[in-house]
Amino acid sequence: MDDLQAAAINASIRIIGIRHRALAGSKLAAIGLSVGQEALIAELFKNGPRSQAQLAAASGCEPPTITSAVQKMEAGGLVRRTPSSSDRRAIVVELSEQGHTVMAQLKIVWRELAEETVAGMTTTPVEELVSTLADLAGSLSRREGSPAASSTPEIIS
Repeated sequence: MDDLQAAAINASIRIIGIRHRALAGSKLAAIGLSVGQEALIAELFKNGPRSQAQLAAASGCEPPTITSAVQKMEAGGLVRRTPSSSDRRAIVVELSEQGHTVMAQLKIVWRELAEETVAGMTTTPVEELVSTLADLAGSLSRREGSPAASSTPEIIS
């Protein structure tokens, strides 16, 4: 790889990240979520009640970050927190009815976000983009020391 290719890759990924996060933030705000909460909602929907430690491991976030996010989500009525029956130190988090309702909305928002993200593309077919992005995500996830090295991109379906 030469310097121009490296600069183009790094600049493109930076711009994509910034703009995609901003678009996601506005769409998520419309259903009462902030960026990051959607991943916790999806994790709880997919796997059922989880300890905060399990949520931290699944998301690649530090436990204090998860604690703060879960407290905000509980205050918003999206989740319930209860003490673990098997570990006095652990708190178990589960989706509330409102959380399940938001998950249904989240699926729609996520599709709209993807559609808007690629709407202006003119040279790369979506199927090719999906394959390339999955390859890139896998490459980054396999790097030693990656926070969520064992995870693959979450697909909300």
